[in-house]
Amino acid sequence: MTNESPSGSTPAEADAFLAAYPQIEAIDIVLHDSNGIGRGKIIRRHELAGLFGHGRHVPISILGLDICGEDVHETGLIWDQGDGDLRAWPVPGTLKPLHNTTPARGEVFVSLYELDGRPMTSDPRHALQRQVDALAAEGLHAAGAFELEFFLLSNDRGPDGRVRPAADLLDGRESHRTEVYSVDHLHGMLPLFSDVYAGAELAGIQAETLISEFAPGQYELTLHYRTDVMQAADDLMRIKRIVRAQARAHGVTACFMAKPVEQYAGSGMHFHVSLMDDNGGNVFVEETEGAWRPTILHALGGLRETMAESMLVFAPHANSWRRFSSQSYAPVSPSWGFNNRSVALRIPAGDRIARRIEHRPSGVDANPYLVATTVLAGIRHGLRNRIDPGPAREGNAYKDGDSLAIARDWGEAIRAAQGSAFLKDALGEDMHRTFTAVKAAEYARVARTIPDVDYDLYLHTV
Repeated sequence: MTNESPSGSTPAEADAFLAAYPQIEAIDIVLHDSNGIGRGKIIRRHELAGLFGHGRHVPISILGLDICGEDVHETGLIWDQGDGDLRAWPVPGTLKPLHNTTPARGEVFVSLYELDGRPMTSDPRHALQRQVDALAAEGLHAAGAFELEFFLLSNDRGPDGRVRPAADLLDGRESHRTEVYSVDHLHGMLPLFSDVYAGAELAGIQAETLISEFAPGQYELTLHYRTDVMQAADDLMRIKRIVRAQARAHGVTACFMAKPVEQYAGSGMHFHVSLMDDNGGNVFVEETEGAWRPTILHALGGLRETMAESMLVFAPHANSWRRFSSQSYAPVSPSWGFNNRSVALRIPAGDRIARRIEHRPSGVDANPYLVATTVLAGIRHGLRNRIDPGPAREGNAYKDGDSLAIARDWGEAIRAAQGSAFLKDALGEDMHRTFTAVKAAEYARVARTIPDVDYDLYLHTV
């Protein structure tokens, strides 16, 4: 058993934090599972020094839970291991104060390690770190940012029992129009968004552009590009907690389902990624505008070739698959193109110095650590094998078929992921087993649940 932090955290960080924030009484310690759900504890102020000095024992089963927080024995992390304790250690730089909490609280991310200090390989952070390290060994470093799309909903359902958009916080007016890009519509939610920006600033996140998105009650928040892709994933995890907490404080619900409203577009989590060399140069940048470099083409080729077997990572839940339909701003094939929002892999327009790939399949319900892990592995696969992505799609990519196809539904995606040698290598054998076992258990739960539509269609007719 080691008492030296394998994460690189030091007691000095805790001491400095406590000195800077004497009003803070408690700290959330947050470990993210395969679904991206924050699991952990709330500790008191006097316990923080012990967390940084000695870590904190937590049961191994914390990473073997399904979306409802119930054990999935097929992960091998429950009784096969005797549900023994491992040790959670703080992630350096993630200890932050939380905005608008009474009494004042802080937050720190933790990662799980074996008692001897080895990374616990069913922890999503460690899966991403493996790919980051593999890229670094090849002289490459991923930079990126995630976009956050979400709905703000009323706490009360409508007369039809369906969710409905949250009313304007300033005058109580309800709007059921799309309001896409309406600046005036944003003004009604400014009290909430002001708190979101304040929370982001306290957390060291540069939250940027806010827009009213393509459905009633839907919004998008962009985050500043990070040179460290792990930090980009941390930002996404943290900003979701901030949005959810501030929405609750203002009497509304922040919804991160991929498709909460059937007649409107769902919520994506687009991942913008570029590769830097050891000198900080972007290896995707072309010498002449539009004359694509082999590096970006091969990266696209790897992402296209591996997308079908990776879709479970990008669309991990039953609801995720309701987002994919023609002309929905969610891709239905592994297509690529320039300045084209109908494709899965988009090269955005703009200054070529900032050349990047926008990976568009993921819903906002996906785990950003696993999304980034799988995307980086796909890029490495393309670079290593010099894969040709084929011609760029122009115009409406929903209109015509693609030479490659993605899974058609959740069950097909689970089977593809279970049998994928690529995904097993990308996530690591333990993370792959844990993730696919959790998804299979959740599929079984949904399959045996009788939805209301069954009674509507069949109760009095068959």
